[in-house]
Amino acid sequence: MLSGLDPSGGAGIQADIQAVTSLGCHPLPILTCLTVQDTTNVYGAEAVDAELVRQQLKCVADDAPIHVIKTGALGNAAIVDVLVEFLALHPGIPVITDPVIKAAGGGDLADDDLIAAMKQRLFPMAEMITPNGIELSMLGDHGDPAQAAQNLLDGGCKSVLATGGHGTGPHIINTLFNHAPNPISWEIERVGGEYHGTGCTLAAAIAAGRASGLSPRAAISQAQNYVNRAIVHALEVGKGQPVPDRGIAWER
Repeated sequence: MLSGLDPSGGAGIQADIQAVTSLGCHPLPILTCLTVQDTTNVYGAEAVDAELVRQQLKCVADDAPIHVIKTGALGNAAIVDVLVEFLALHPGIPVITDPVIKAAGGGDLADDDLIAAMKQRLFPMAEMITPNGIELSMLGDHGDPAQAAQNLLDGGCKSVLATGGHGTGPHIINTLFNHAPNPISWEIERVGGEYHGTGCTLAAAIAAGRASGLSPRAAISQAQNYVNRAIVHALEVGKGQPVPDRGIAWER
């Protein structure tokens, strides 16, 4: 997994580590950026040197089997290039990409160069991208979710899981768009407002399911149920958004 460090412990690499561990997998975490962040917002971020990321990827891959790669905040376009080169050398590894652009509080986690690098070079290599509503409209260049997803598919994405956690209404609806004739939707009850790190948690949980041998659809179903349970038991860590309790006991 490649993601950024959140000092509040609510999102980023910590969310990934907790989620995949809870779902029975062993994380191989590589930091892409350091952030100044709390449960309310992101106030600054600095990317890790891309050459260090390259060395970490090679070191880990030479030592241990990698069953899936999950990405979150990637720091800058140079790190995307390093990852794309790595994937070209290791074909067949499923990639679950959470295209982190902005924090829930509005702070930026991706500049224009990074967004372009993800769209042009990383998305076509990913098995699935998991944008929330804001990210979907930005990346797909359209306010209508279905059209935005179609634009991304036309641009080379294999599948787009449009997540509904940032929406409104009594239910969260996550919709999978791919090259099948019709999209597939999952629906769960919405609990309270917004939570810090749910997008990271969902994508990491999907990656854990895929690493465990589940199909993409089964991995989504398991991940959604896991996130819902973590939200029900959310922790009041700071003064901002509650944090999902990813350490909850979990059985398939």
